[in-house]
Amino acid sequence: MNQASHCFGFEKDFVGNWRCIPLCVRRKLDLIGVKLKLSHWLEFTQEQRQMLVDWPDELPALNELRKHLRLLTRLMAEGMAKDLPIGVDEPWQVLGELPSIVQESARKKSIEISVSQWASLFELERFALCKLARPGHDHHNLDAAFNEVLG
Repeated sequence: MNQASHCFGFEKDFVGNWRCIPLCVRRKLDLIGVKLKLSHWLEFTQEQRQMLVDWPDELPALNELRKHLRLLTRLMAEGMAKDLPIGVDEPWQVLGELPSIVQESARKKSIEISVSQWASLFELERFALCKLARPGHDHHNLDAAFNEVLG
């Protein structure tokens, strides 16, 4: 799996038209500590959105992505994209421990996930499950994510 640009099957509704920020881009944003709002994303051209989907996720490329996003958003109505803490030791990056939020969400759906199963997932898959299971998120893609990632 190419985590940098992989889109999940449950994201198929907006792949290509990019009306939502796909999880592969959200992961890159977390890795570089940038808060990009949907309003920013929607102001980008189709080509700019596709470029962000295709952007590599190696460290030098991610550093360039931060600069690129600041340039792209500096004159937007919403203002420049904000800085956030860079994602380090986030629950989706820790292999030896299943995040409680994912464990609880799985249990509610009668799904069992072992720590070894968690550790064997790609980082993007762990990221997706953590993001989709978090409180306050509309969990409409969570079932599909569990099926796709664990199936």
